[in-house]
Amino acid sequence: MPEDNALYAPVDPIKAGIACACPRCGQGRLFDGLLKVRPACSNCGLDYSFADAGDGPAVFVIMIIGFIVVGLALWVEVNFTPPLWLHLVIWIPLAIVLCLWLLRVLKSVLIALQYRNNARQGEIDRG
Repeated sequence: MPEDNALYAPVDPIKAGIACACPRCGQGRLFDGLLKVRPACSNCGLDYSFADAGDGPAVFVIMIIGFIVVGLALWVEVNFTPPLWLHLVIWIPLAIVLCLWLLRVLKSVLIALQYRNNARQGEIDRG
């Protein structure tokens, strides 16, 4: 990532991530569609080529949403014993919606943290 010499007030990476906004100016949109990162910010022109969240957000989403949905499904089963088809109708759409929403937010937060901390590919110092 090249040195960023633009003069913008610091943006909180968590707030920018939750809003899915540009990590530099906090105004432009980060995503072009559901999960595809735009090439650059439409407001400040920041090049998003540095942005690579990898598999980190997906791992957190699987753990968090899996814990919530499975816990709720077990609680409903023990307390109300609904038929299997009702479990499928309730929990599958809920899991899909929550996963897509949380994946977008966590990916945005990790990209904002990458920008804030100037994170880049690991390098070996050959001295």
